[in-house]
Amino acid sequence: MEHEKWVRKALYSATQSLGFHYTPKDEIRRRILLLRAGMEKSGIEAALINQKMDFFYFTGTTQNGHLFIPVEGEPLLLIRRERERALIETPLETVADIKSMRDLQRRVRQHQEKIPETLGLELDVLPVKDYFKYQDLFPEAKIMDIAGVIRDLRKIKSPFEAGLMRKAGEIGQQVYREARTFLKSGMSEIEFAGLMEATAKRYGHEGLLRVRDINYEAYTWHVLGGPNGGIVSQSDSPMGGLGLSPAFPVGASLRPMRAREPILVDFGICYHGYQIDETRMFSIGKMPDKFFDAYKACVEIHDAVLEETRPGMDCEHIFRKTVKMAKKLGYSDSFLGPAGLQTRFVGHGVGLELGELPYLAQGHSYPLEQGMTFAVEPKIVFPGEGSVGIENTVWVTGDGYEVLTPLEQVILEV
Repeated sequence: MEHEKWVRKALYSATQSLGFHYTPKDEIRRRILLLRAGMEKSGIEAALINQKMDFFYFTGTTQNGHLFIPVEGEPLLLIRRERERALIETPLETVADIKSMRDLQRRVRQHQEKIPETLGLELDVLPVKDYFKYQDLFPEAKIMDIAGVIRDLRKIKSPFEAGLMRKAGEIGQQVYREARTFLKSGMSEIEFAGLMEATAKRYGHEGLLRVRDINYEAYTWHVLGGPNGGIVSQSDSPMGGLGLSPAFPVGASLRPMRAREPILVDFGICYHGYQIDETRMFSIGKMPDKFFDAYKACVEIHDAVLEETRPGMDCEHIFRKTVKMAKKLGYSDSFLGPAGLQTRFVGHGVGLELGELPYLAQGHSYPLEQGMTFAVEPKIVFPGEGSVGIENTVWVTGDGYEVLTPLEQVILEV
């Protein structure tokens, strides 16, 4: 026990000196209380949380384990590896070891003195193999989906969360400004992206953009020069880029960038788990008027979205307004993608994952709420020629919004 305390103290001292931010106890308590309210409303007696970002959201740690939350009673954090780090990172008080999945059932039964009649699991991302394993471990329980309750809860960001996203935005600002100093004609897209990533990591970017999807990875190196900006790929976005191979057919490629062509850079930053999404235009020399005019249209649409951003405004209404504006400005067939391949959203939620709620999108008729964070990204695509756009991440406040990505809205010309 004394050795464990020494290890814990040494780890805490090391992480504190390196600027680690731990989720406050009051923050975790508030989230669990809100989750319980959603569980009670949905008829879920207990939740068993394992998906990494949900687990982090309710515990403050991403060490390997499960979190058991009953509607009544103390939450139980079960750690398989590594317990000493988990004890530093989580403010939860009831923490126990498990060696295998079989221990899971035993620990829950000891904690509750019974198995819950209804058990909430994250069925949107849970592998079928694991689903059957949980069924075998808890045969008395009716398994229900708790993913919707959690996603609805996570869409509202607290000041603590917004503060981490604000820091991510400050890192992004520094990265884009420095990128302007090393962009050169003839440099490949992926080399430029790599230099940006190295710069970002120097300031604390964690390198990984998490998504809640089994078959999609998010790249930080979305650098699209000239005609590569007009290439659509597997992701649901206005443009995809060529990528490096059929195995990674998205984002930057080995193609050299050239003078006067539009260079679209969509580069996200992750800081202490929280992400911002940001796009700016680069050019080596002045872009042709066609692209410059389209960029101005994107900025006009972007600013119109911000004018509508306040609690109570309908998300689908905002999206439809952007489509009407694009048509009026003469970009109906190229707004949000090439004709026939256009996306049906102009903004998406962002936080611990890309693609959180809300969506400014067709079919998403619900109001903006104070505390929501989303990225607004109007983009215009010209197949075979290039693409332009702008993107910022914003936090909905009580009477409007705060832009969390403070980089100036200009073309970064070198």
